[in-house]
Amino acid sequence: MRIIAGQFRSRQLRSLRGAGIRPTSDRLRETLFNVLCAGNPDALEGSVWVDLFAGTGAVGIEALSRGAAMVHFVESSKPATELIRKNLDPLGITGRFQILKQDVGRAITALDLQQVRPNFIFLDPPYAMREAYAHTLAALANSGLSAGALIIAEHEKKFDPGDQFQKLRRVRRLDQGDASLSFYRMEECYN
Repeated sequence: MRIIAGQFRSRQLRSLRGAGIRPTSDRLRETLFNVLCAGNPDALEGSVWVDLFAGTGAVGIEALSRGAAMVHFVESSKPATELIRKNLDPLGITGRFQILKQDVGRAITALDLQQVRPNFIFLDPPYAMREAYAHTLAALANSGLSAGALIIAEHEKKFDPGDQFQKLRRVRRLDQGDASLSFYRMEECYN
């Protein structure tokens, strides 16, 4: 597993074996960032991210490599939060990230209270935790965190997390191999 592009291109990232962590594949991460940048390599410059169920931190670290100003990594597992830090330390990044070791629901509330207003929210629960998609997307729909943010959910291709959660609506689905990315926005962003 490696960083695809940007300042830290080709740097290797660690993972945990047998810990239930399934990192977003290099290929799917590359596709995600190609879609977000849409031919403009500076499209992520200065952006703010929330990486929910962060696991190895690969998606948030990729965002930092491509110019994100801040990434909030949310992970409830102590070994995974330590892994995120081990993946960040060799890159020498300081002051551009926060690691929250807590469950996603509490983190959404905490970030909302801090008035964090991300440009992008990425969520990738373990595929077996299908109910986590609906709970997380509903929590985001009821949070100020989602105002103006593009929310991206990685999920199994054969699983559909849903089209709408209150005013949070899916605007695109992209399938690649056995995985899919669903993109959501608040409805008022389109009025």
